[in-house]
Amino acid sequence: MQIHTLRKTTRSPHKVRRGRGGKRGSFSGRGIKGQKARAGRRIRPAMRDVIMKIPKRRGHSQSLRPRRRVSLSIVQVIRKFKPGERITPKELVKRGLLGGVKGKMPVVKLVGPKAPLAPFIIVGCEVSKKL
Repeated sequence: MQIHTLRKTTRSPHKVRRGRGGKRGSFSGRGIKGQKARAGRRIRPAMRDVIMKIPKRRGHSQSLRPRRRVSLSIVQVIRKFKPGERITPKELVKRGLLGGVKGKMPVVKLVGPKAPLAPFIIVGCEVSKKL
């Protein structure tokens, strides 16, 4: 008995069957590897990934984002207004103390050294506690 005369006692496993159907060989036009070559290939819509990346806030309405806060020196405000006038965020924008307001009006806080605010009417603005 020699090695070249020996016969196997077990059957050899079948070759892996890939890409059946069609006349295009072992991969049937699907390339070699990857998600698109697998059975049941289905790629997620790209829009779904975009939606997942958008930051989401809790609650029903997402319009509850905090408004922009701006602090202004009282000394600057007193220079632009005369005694007895109303100081409002809209007036501050008109007179050039606030700039670049888009959409919602920012929350304005008047800060700075003590100054006589009694002759002015302050509406819609916060004032620091030190005053």
